[in-house]
Amino acid sequence: MILAENEVPAVAKYIRMSPNKVRRVLDQIRGKSYREALIILEFMPYRACDVVTKVLRSAVANAEHNNGMDKTKLMISQAYADMGPSLRRFRARAQGRAYPIRKPTCHITIVVKPMEEEKNGTEG
Repeated sequence: MILAENEVPAVAKYIRMSPNKVRRVLDQIRGKSYREALIILEFMPYRACDVVTKVLRSAVANAEHNNGMDKTKLMISQAYADMGPSLRRFRARAQGRAYPIRKPTCHITIVVKPMEEEKNGTEG
């Protein structure tokens, strides 16, 4: 993970959820402001929203306390979910066979940075 000097990350590892299901939530909040992302996460019907909200709040708390940034001026610059190790289980099937079941885990990373100030072209 390559970060600029003003970007602050937060990572949640070994979350017992499929990375594909987390990605559909992360795609909705990527590039949004902190406040807007919280509103989106609150009203989305997915189970992944709770975990993503925790990671987002952690990233903003890191930016506030470690770097002295204002949380109202933060936006989500990167948000992604990587595959973690799968838990392997076996299910009994007919005639003494065993059927493998893989329970996926994921690592969720959210990076926040301060918003750029908009420049007006009316100077002069």
